[in-house]
This record gives sequence, structure tokens and C-alpha cells, in this order.
Amino acid sequence: MIQYFFKPFFYIPLYNALAFIIAHLPHADLGIAVIILTVVVKLIIFPVNVSAIKTQAKLKELEPELEAIKEKYPKDREALARETMNVYQKNKINPFGSLLPVLIQFPIIISLYTIFRSSGLPIINQDLLYPFIHSPILANVLFLNIIDVAKKSLMLAVIVAITQYIQVQFSIPAIKKLEGQPTFKDDLARSMNIQMRFILPLFTAYIAYITSGAVALYFITNNFFAIGQEIYVRKKLRKHQIPVVTS
Repeated sequence: MIQYFFKPFFYIPLYNALAFIIAHLPHADLGIAVIILTVVVKLIIFPVNVSAIKTQAKLKELEPELEAIKEKYPKDREALARETMNVYQKNKINPFGSLLPVLIQFPIIISLYTIFRSSGLPIINQDLLYPFIHSPILANVLFLNIIDVAKKSLMLAVIVAITQYIQVQFSIPAIKKLEGQPTFKDDLARSMNIQMRFILPLFTAYIAYITSGAVALYFITNNFFAIGQEIYVRKKLRKHQIPVVTS
């Protein structure tokens, strides 16, 4: 069931988009095509990502009030949920809004990963192309005539780690160590924060290295775009800051 939905709505359209880009590039450079396709996909879902970043920023501002509600109703879950939702409604926040970009990007990421990893590139499967897409049979795997993106690339994997680390620092700020005796919940949150900020870049770089340079280029482009997106949205929020409504 999932395969019948996934292939025609995500995999094949993205495959055709990649083939179309390759056909219109000098030397049919697969690496440049991956970068262009990644940017196009990110631009399409940009409005959703902007909305999610704004939601996260507003939730960050509301943390003191939300923590006060938790302290006020430590055992009354119904009252806690009611008061929390009141805060969300006053500030026009959808608490699940930040999950939408993940849900949208997940099938896209899987599709791109499948294309770069197991679609037979650099040979372009003509049977998967739409009738109006005309592409060369072979893509040029030498990115800028230097790096073979069909093979593993340690250099690109290192760049993935660096850019992913920078991107995570923007999206997941460090949690300061609390004074006094921290609770188990505080220790757990700080531990998970550290793992996300340091282990995630290494894990992403490892995935990029064991797959191919094309996958690494996707991660690098995605990270650069995400960094620029965070900077842009934060500047917009500071310029047009909307006051938080308190109870």
C-alpha cells in the first residue's frame, strides 16, 4: 500500500525532476543537478518551514509561563492540559505545527536517498521518465570534473559533519546547566540536547559516507539552506516581533 503511494507521488516525480535538470546542464553534471534539485525542493516547502521556525521561537518565549503552569498543576493532568491549551490559543500557536515539515520532508528524503543510492545512477532509467522528459542515458558523475559523486567521498562527508553541526547549533541551542540539584528530567533533557548537537552531525556524516557523494551533496545543500533559513526567519522575527500574550 505504502509502495503504491510512495513511488508515483514522490519517487518518480523527483526522479524525473533530476533527469530534467541533468538534461539542461552543461556536461550533464549529476552533482550540480543534486544541488539544484535540493534547493528547488527546499524552496517549495519553505513556507511550511518558516511557519515551524516561528512556532518554535514563540514556544521558546512561552517556556517560563508553561513551566509555571506545570508547577501549579503537578498532578492534575486535566487542568494542566486545559491551561496549556489556553496559552496556545491566546498566542495563536499550533503545538503540532513544527511536526508538519518533518512529515512533508520524510518521504522526500527517502525518495532522494533511494534515487541516489539504488536507482542505478549514473545510468538514467528511461522507462521511469515521463513522455515529455528527454534526458541523456548517462549522467556525468564527476562533480565539477573533480569528485566522483557515485562513490564514497570522505571529504564531502567531513563537510556534511561541519555544516550539520552548525545547522544544529542554530536549531537546537545548548541547555544551560541549572544551579543547585538538577532533577532527573533536567539531566535527561540536557543529555538528549548534547546528543542531538554532537552525535547527530557525526551520524549524518556517517550515512553520507557509506552511501555516496550524491547523498553527501544533498545533505550539504540541505544544511546550508537550513542555516540561511534560520538566519532569515530570526531576523524577520526580530524586526516584526509579536508580543507574547500572558495570562
